[in-house]
Amino acid sequence: MIVGRGLLASLFLENDREDIIFFASGVSNSLEIREEEFLREENLIRKTIDENQDKTFIYFSTCSIYDSSKTGSDYVLHKLKMEQIVKHSCDKYLILRVSNAVGKGGNPNLLMNYLIRSIINKETIDVHTKATRNLVDAEDIRNITFQLLDKSEFNKIINLAYIKNYAIIEILEIIERFYNIKLNLNLIKRGSGYDINVPDVEYYFKKNGLTDKESYLCRILEKYYA
Repeated sequence: MIVGRGLLASLFLENDREDIIFFASGVSNSLEIREEEFLREENLIRKTIDENQDKTFIYFSTCSIYDSSKTGSDYVLHKLKMEQIVKHSCDKYLILRVSNAVGKGGNPNLLMNYLIRSIINKETIDVHTKATRNLVDAEDIRNITFQLLDKSEFNKIINLAYIKNYAIIEILEIIERFYNIKLNLNLIKRGSGYDINVPDVEYYFKKNGLTDKESYLCRILEKYYA
């Protein structure tokens, strides 16, 4: 059973399972402050759990929880609360904290969608030179999720992210080489990043030869933006 209609929810459409709740609906904007949006997700989680007590509950949370610039924000506090609801209400659950997913479609304001759209429109891109982001292929999210289910990795919180972060300027340099273009960049000495520990999923990237940062991003560009 899939709850949601966004990028993450779409990953499981062809492999939906009756014994699993893939909960990928709710607040996705880390700048959200509207109480009604937070309450909508909370009510939906509680209702879904109540109506499906016999199913394993997979909740897609966020690695933004580790972002020091968002500590104490309404969004982060809300996501932590949702995780606690899942932990205390489900007999069998898995909470996956996802980083910046990149896939087909999705929110136009997602980082890679925004960058590619700006490039197509030949816009000048403001680059915070100290900022870093963790990009992970949406298909890898799906594959890792099913591998964790097959291994019965239940009742725990797992960071589902790539093994290395990218500096924003590094992402754009790789894009320049991939498309053989020169971008219009406005460099600003601002920004920040945060490390994400991925001990539970590191094996997947090593096993599949996905440890080279540039090759991994070029693979994403070829798959979704060629």
